[in-house]
Amino acid sequence: MDKRSEDTGTITLDTPAGRLAGARAGGLFSFKGVPYAKPPVGPLRWRAPEPLEPWAGTRNATSFGAASPQAPTQITALTGGRFGVQSEDCLYLNIWTPGCDSAKRPVMVWIHGGAFAVGAGSQTIYDGSALAAQDAVIVTINYRLGAFGFLDLADATDGRLEGTGAEGVADQIAALRWVKHNIACFGGDPGNVTIFGESAGGMSVAALLASPSAKGLFHKAIAQSGAGHIGHERDRGARAARAVMEILGIAPHDVERLRAAPFGEILKAQITLLAEMRSGAGPRKLGSLPFQPTVDGTIIPERPIDAIRKGSASGIALMAGTTKEEWKMFSAFVPQLRFLSVENFASRATRLAEEEAPELLAAYAEGSGYERFNAMMTDKAFAVPAARLLEAQSAYAPAYAYRFDWRSKLLGGIMGSCHAIELGFVFGTYNGGMQRSFFGKGPEADALSVAAIQSWIAFARSGNPATNSSGAWPQYGSARNTMIFGDGAPHLAQAPNDARRTAWDRISERRIGP
Repeated sequence: MDKRSEDTGTITLDTPAGRLAGARAGGLFSFKGVPYAKPPVGPLRWRAPEPLEPWAGTRNATSFGAASPQAPTQITALTGGRFGVQSEDCLYLNIWTPGCDSAKRPVMVWIHGGAFAVGAGSQTIYDGSALAAQDAVIVTINYRLGAFGFLDLADATDGRLEGTGAEGVADQIAALRWVKHNIACFGGDPGNVTIFGESAGGMSVAALLASPSAKGLFHKAIAQSGAGHIGHERDRGARAARAVMEILGIAPHDVERLRAAPFGEILKAQITLLAEMRSGAGPRKLGSLPFQPTVDGTIIPERPIDAIRKGSASGIALMAGTTKEEWKMFSAFVPQLRFLSVENFASRATRLAEEEAPELLAAYAEGSGYERFNAMMTDKAFAVPAARLLEAQSAYAPAYAYRFDWRSKLLGGIMGSCHAIELGFVFGTYNGGMQRSFFGKGPEADALSVAAIQSWIAFARSGNPATNSSGAWPQYGSARNTMIFGDGAPHLAQAPNDARRTAWDRISERRIGP
């Protein structure tokens, strides 16, 4: 390491990947916009990421790299979603560290969420400073999104293109491989790497737990509001690819035209398809996540939850959980849902559960139609998949559960303990800029963030999330022990909402998940 003038706040660092010029501030070093693979552009579009040769000279690492092409959503706006320019040349990562030395600190690699279609490791909410200040090395990554990372074009074009629909996950694996080879230079321990992610990032964590290609690249995992009930079968992944091509007006055999299409046109097609899925209009039925990893047989050999049940991640300690009212992020701004009648809820539950509807209706028998609907959808998309992920991994490694009950005060509290509410507290960014109105502020918010950061860091350090703030935190086990984070100190609950959970036991697993 060659420190330049401390007055300028810069640092140069030699790594196996090449020399970097980073920044120094507040007792931490940061390196932003570090490439971890060749730019997936031109002939590399829709192909697996390729290793990057070491660069010559010194690379400036004081500003973020481009984000994958996308259209920001309501969620990214609420949580502080500004992340700069967009480009297909998006395979960059960012590092925060207390010291570029030989201290061998725990490493945490963050995989952002966003329905596999939006987000970036450069979003302000994911600033790694507060976590790194706890003597850890924090890495946030970009990966290809939407039509650029999750289209099964190989099947859609009868093999004329290589893309299998798992390229976005392959990017994540390439980033982890870069971390393994380079992170020691940043004061991190390549033998103690924790992956963590939320929403699509949590689902990505499950995909990595299931992927043979990721084996040995990480040692612990935290899945936040996302689990293993994901993965398009190849025919469905191909249908999503054909849908994008149809919107573009490109025939399956015309691959040269597809390769040459401007990324802006592909992004427009992606936005059109997402809008179609949200509205339910049109002939295509691809579900709420038309862009998600395809079970390609290689990167993702089978549906993640099935692979994990067979021991694909044996020995990897897991922490997983949800927020209490996940679905209110998606329903709070839909007026017709806020005034949903109990009868209308019952009709929706019957369509979902079919012959098992009586059991499901009995489990959601309290509150307004709106509250019942949110509880059911929270369980279907998030809580039940998280519970089954914990059950599966408990057979092979320590597994710990949490739930975030903190309620957003935004708009009179209509969003409750919604999806993404834990993010600002885990990263310590809850009180910055626009985020403050969504996450909240004050002494209770301060204490909650301290408790969350301590537990996340403790898990990354040792595989056990218990701290002085949480007290004893037993493994999930048959008691379904769950640590509750919310108002006041964290506290332990056993089998919360268990009647609701068991109501899903007789319902097909294909109906569970996002």
